[in-house]
Amino acid sequence: MNTKNIITRLGLATAMMLSTSAVFAQDIHFTQFDMAPLVINPAFTGMFDGQVRAGGIYRQQWASVTVPYVTYGAHADMPLFADQSGSYLAGGIQVFNDKAGDGNLQNFTGLLSLAYHKILGRSDLAIGMQGGYAQKSIDLSKLYFGDESVNGTFTQGTSQEYHLGVGNSRSYYLINAGVSLAGVSRTGRVGYVMGLAANNINQPNDALLKKQNSQTGLDMRFTGELGLNIVSNDRFSLRPAVLFQSQASATEIIAGNEFLYNVGAEPGYSNFSTAVFLGGWYRTGDAAMITAGVEFKGVRIGLGYDYNISSLNSASNGNGGFEIAVRYIAPSPFKFANKRVIPCSRF
Repeated sequence: MNTKNIITRLGLATAMMLSTSAVFAQDIHFTQFDMAPLVINPAFTGMFDGQVRAGGIYRQQWASVTVPYVTYGAHADMPLFADQSGSYLAGGIQVFNDKAGDGNLQNFTGLLSLAYHKILGRSDLAIGMQGGYAQKSIDLSKLYFGDESVNGTFTQGTSQEYHLGVGNSRSYYLINAGVSLAGVSRTGRVGYVMGLAANNINQPNDALLKKQNSQTGLDMRFTGELGLNIVSNDRFSLRPAVLFQSQASATEIIAGNEFLYNVGAEPGYSNFSTAVFLGGWYRTGDAAMITAGVEFKGVRIGLGYDYNISSLNSASNGNGGFEIAVRYIAPSPFKFANKRVIPCSRF
């Protein structure tokens, strides 16, 4: 291992251990956040036009700086019961795993969701809850600390961090909740969806560095989102959206727009049309992003790439993250589905 790599890894390791709340206690995020709706807000469970929605997403980032950070996840949700008014109860499940850096810091999470959707004319008012299990782990043998360096040689396992109660794993439970409101104009050409959510409501102790719970509890993550679906004509539509997230001292805002064009033989758009899309996005102070993909017969395939513009740019050479996501919506054969109104399934 050369001196440059040692310094880089030493710096990253020191930052990880000294900035516990900043590294160990931050939730995952995706550029294609509309492809992971249950991560954003449990009220989005079941908010789509069809029988079943299932999807998966994979993200890799910081490959030019350190061992790549890799996140992958999967979700599935569906309407469960509906009444004569079209209001319905929906359920869902999501799992994801995040692997970060030289120390193989991993976070596996599995969550179950329930959401009740009240149909009010052209609007859908929903409230959702999530609960589940998470486990974090780290491989300390792959990290280097300053007090392990003697005359330029590292001797792993001698660091005082090993004797300060740093564990290899921790398990805990999570509780999330959210509300959303979706609607559509009388002409049907403009739809909107907005939501607010609170995650980690129980603020569990997730830290591998064993301190008092008041010092190491996982901070609540608050999200707010707004999306529009503006149909310009039977072939072309705009889908602007903004996502706000706040957790402890960290704040994230993503804003941008997706351009969608129907290339199918039939004009008009639904989840089962053949269409292509291209999007441009900006994450404040961090990255400029581009997304692109195709939709056909209920399948949506999307690609995303982040160009890093933060202070880490000098080390990353602009390389941020790459994503690929796939989603499938199965059409519903149930009669009640014809009565359900999904004003704007933007997320």
